Amino acid sequence: MENPSPQPNPELLKDLVTMKMPFGKYKDTILCDLPVSYLEWFHREGFPKGKLGMLLATIYEIKINGLEKLLQPLKRF
Repeated sequence: MENPSPQPNPELLKDLVTMKMPFGKYKDTILCDLPVSYLEWFHREGFPKGKLGMLLATIYEIKINGLEKLLQPLKRF
């Protein structure tokens, strides 16, 4: 039996529109508002370990694939 494609985790998506970058040049910027160039740098140099790295990798994939509109409804909260 084939596995269905995974569904996005709503908590993860909520974190992308509420959690702020804890360090660096864009400290205190909400993750979904980070510029693609910054995310590309992490992609080249390596994302941080743990949840933050997973979130940054996720928002990178969302942005490079032009899927940011999927986060718009969540930004209202």
